[in-house]
Amino acid sequence: METKDIYLAGGCFWGTEHLFQIIEGVVATEVGFANGNTTAPTYEEVYTDTTGFAETVRVTYDPQRTDLEFLLEMFFQAIDPASINKQGHDEGTRYRTGIYYTDTADMPVIERAFRQEQKQHTMPIAVEMMPLRNFFPADERHQHYLDKNPNGYCHLPLELFQRARAASAKHTAQRQPPTPSNRSTP
Repeated sequence: METKDIYLAGGCFWGTEHLFQIIEGVVATEVGFANGNTTAPTYEEVYTDTTGFAETVRVTYDPQRTDLEFLLEMFFQAIDPASINKQGHDEGTRYRTGIYYTDTADMPVIERAFRQEQKQHTMPIAVEMMPLRNFFPADERHQHYLDKNPNGYCHLPLELFQRARAASAKHTAQRQPPTPSNRSTP
């Protein structure tokens, strides 16, 4: 299986990771810090807002089972794209939103997603769109945090997780090629 990665900064990385973990076709997630100015930052260092890093989730997905367009659609549902350095109750540059790519072939899909999202707003959206410069995984206590701490803080509404599960199942079903048992005969 050949996989692809996209790096998504959607505010607090605990909820953002949890959202993408439930999407069919996502094979792995990892929380960390992207596009900052130091080497191997700790959570505590990033929390000071002096390192330039954004809390980010590396989303590894199987393009045979889901696609970048759908992942970005879910991402934009999870954020307030007009908010600068703030998502939910979390404030600071570490909570800025961004889509960081490693494959320039993804640019047409990313740009199309931005255009679609911008149509829904009168103000310019404040989501960064740029190549990934660097990414440092957060320590183990932050990986899959909401799985380990089901009552932990999450800035995302619970309804979003339910919508994501339903949309993911529908999206996956639409991507499935017809099987001999469900194909119409001429």
